[in-house]
Amino acid sequence: MSYIENVLEQLEQKNPGQPEFIQAASEVLNSLKPVFERHPEFEQAALLERITEPERVVMFRVPWVDDNGNVQVNRGMRVEYNSAIGPYKGGLRLHPSVNLGIIKFLGFEQIFKNALTTLPMGGGKGGSDFDPKGKSDMEVMRFCQSFMTELCKHIGPNTDVPAGDIGTGAREIGYMFGQYKRIRNEFTGVLTGKGLEWGGSCTRTEATGYGLVYIVNEYLKSKGENFDGKTVTISGSGNVAIYAVQKAQQLGAKVVTVSDSTGWVYDKNGIDVALLQQIKEQERGRISEYAERKSGVEYHEGRGVWQIPCDIALPCATQNELLIDDAKQLIANGCKIVAEGANMPTTLEATQELQQNGVVFLPGKAANAGGVAVSGLEMSQNSERLSWTCEEVDAKLKTIMKNIFAQIDSAAKEYDCEGDYVKGANIAGFMKVAKAMMAQGIV
Repeated sequence: MSYIENVLEQLEQKNPGQPEFIQAASEVLNSLKPVFERHPEFEQAALLERITEPERVVMFRVPWVDDNGNVQVNRGMRVEYNSAIGPYKGGLRLHPSVNLGIIKFLGFEQIFKNALTTLPMGGGKGGSDFDPKGKSDMEVMRFCQSFMTELCKHIGPNTDVPAGDIGTGAREIGYMFGQYKRIRNEFTGVLTGKGLEWGGSCTRTEATGYGLVYIVNEYLKSKGENFDGKTVTISGSGNVAIYAVQKAQQLGAKVVTVSDSTGWVYDKNGIDVALLQQIKEQERGRISEYAERKSGVEYHEGRGVWQIPCDIALPCATQNELLIDDAKQLIANGCKIVAEGANMPTTLEATQELQQNGVVFLPGKAANAGGVAVSGLEMSQNSERLSWTCEEVDAKLKTIMKNIFAQIDSAAKEYDCEGDYVKGANIAGFMKVAKAMMAQGIV
């Protein structure tokens, strides 16, 4: 049994009931075989055993009182995974599906995603099984204050800098920051995704969606192409999806689908971004309302976005949403590029099917790194007590995504897997963290 196979077997034994984490670890570690052939010193230093085990896991109860005066209790957690290249950095997810396995998978992915940005950020993730949907502002505030009362003991601008994620938007970040400031009696850049008036960064809301489109555009440019005239299908209708739609259409593409947890729409004339923003951002409505308000739009319940013919597919909803049958449908319909806007939205089987059939695949740890990249830029602005213009931040984001594509392309070529951007991303991100860990000794 090889070193990598042995580590994966141990992981499965030590982490039962955590399929998302095992999936993420398997995908990364199996990409690293050529690295360990060239660097036997990594095995001698037990680098994989160390990098797959979080440096710290904090779990805690979150009691809060609902509007009816009833006490509710949720579970909160923060996985501080790896700090070899900087403070832990990663979002806080508020969703009923949150459990330790999902947070570990997200935190593990975050290590390499953050490394690819070239900014000094380690990997971490956190959240709670609290569901903000259907809750009043006062209920959300009481939950966030209770959550931060415990979390504030473990984070700080030079230790761990959380951000938003699914269920954690500007409202939730604001409540959490207010409680942190109240308890710690300090105004620091401890959270990113803050409001522009109190330390936030321009373009943070748009960053993941914009960055996704920018990295796809870098690939297209490397082949002498661009987005002009391309048909794009997108899943999801949160920040990532909305701003991927907006940027792709600004660059000349026609985006024809978006979705939410209840269903999806097909708009053959191209998604109306303003209407989508009104329904999802302002009214917090369902995607079915888009079809009700715009003529000629088809609404379908359940899944089905990937059956629509397209040139480029951008999964932007949640993990494991693009299955092997979806991959086969995309291939049959002539899709040329799949780029992940969400975290691990494509199953391993679907990824392999796409790659084996010549579809260019840009994995999430590279393609959706724009959000954490701008979070890193927000940290820099907070440290300097400065704020940059939207044009400045957008220019920096473009440069970061350009550099990420260059890194993953170069790593794939260096390790004899040209065009395999999954391996390229894993190797490039891993090598930066590995070198830092080796330099810092057995810690």
